[in-house]
Amino acid sequence: MRVWIDADACPRAAKDLVVKFALKRQFEVVLVAGQPQIKPGLSLVKLIVVPSGPDAADDYLVEHAVPGELVICSDVPLADRLVKNGVTVLDPRGKEFDAQNMGDRLAVRNLFTDLREQGQMSGGQRPLANVRSKRSPIRWTVS
Repeated sequence: MRVWIDADACPRAAKDLVVKFALKRQFEVVLVAGQPQIKPGLSLVKLIVVPSGPDAADDYLVEHAVPGELVICSDVPLADRLVKNGVTVLDPRGKEFDAQNMGDRLAVRNLFTDLREQGQMSGGQRPLANVRSKRSPIRWTVS
């Protein structure tokens, strides 16, 4: 099994949990980013930094993730593209994107984008709560 992570927007706590689980289950984790990232110094974790550009990391994920694999992302339009390709997608909080809820999730995302652009609201999603009770044993290195 392979798990892909849209690393530019995924909270560190979520990445830590996925890597910790990957260590136990021995599956590959691929971090895809549009800019250099910090990654764990573990052989089962790969970091792919794509050339910068609008949606370059998203395009890479859509081209390389296949049905049977899992992608973790908070980007609703990216999730929609992946779900249409038959890829399983979760947000960093563990909620599944699927064909039944994509319409609603896209509509809510577009509504909030419009409200922010009109200055009627600011900010975004609330921060991811610290879901770990102890410090992660994962050692992170710069790549």
